[in-house]
Amino acid sequence: MWVAIVSLGALSLAIGLFLGYASRKLAVEEDPLVEEIDARLPQTQCAQCGYPGCKPYAEAIARGEADINRCPPGGQETVEALAELLGVEPPSLEGEERPPSVAIIEEDKCIGCTLCIQACPVDAIVGAPKQMHTVIEEACTGCELCLEPCPVDCIYMEPIPETLENWKWRHPERQQPADEDTAGGKVAAAGG
Repeated sequence: MWVAIVSLGALSLAIGLFLGYASRKLAVEEDPLVEEIDARLPQTQCAQCGYPGCKPYAEAIARGEADINRCPPGGQETVEALAELLGVEPPSLEGEERPPSVAIIEEDKCIGCTLCIQACPVDAIVGAPKQMHTVIEEACTGCELCLEPCPVDCIYMEPIPETLENWKWRHPERQQPADEDTAGGKVAAAGG
């Protein structure tokens, strides 16, 4: 019996050491630029940029295969944050910028088809087949992917009112630099 215990212990130790060595030797290092880009994206996983989620979009931006202005949920603010990170001039947002919103299900109209649950990339909708569904508002990212599959149109988007808990400081508007002649005239007038 002791032989079996010692044998299993030695085998477990050997396998553990091998797995530890393999995890360090075969580790895939993440590109830090991808991580920084992904951190600036809104994490809605809505696929409105043409990629299945924020991480694949960040990887495409880092490879230079995607433009930084294809994230409607992030808005122009995200475009400017990405432009600052990458050291490029911020282009205008592709598509329309919408205020942050949350999906609302009219529960008395819901037929329990579960199509909205299958479409939600962040599991913010709960319910069972043939039962009413509801949205967990804190988890909803406002991606609107649940609207189209609903056969009875019982889902609508409601803007999230701005409160002290979700208010963000807006970046000041960028001013265009004055012409050199005008700037020179102001300096001369100020110096004279």
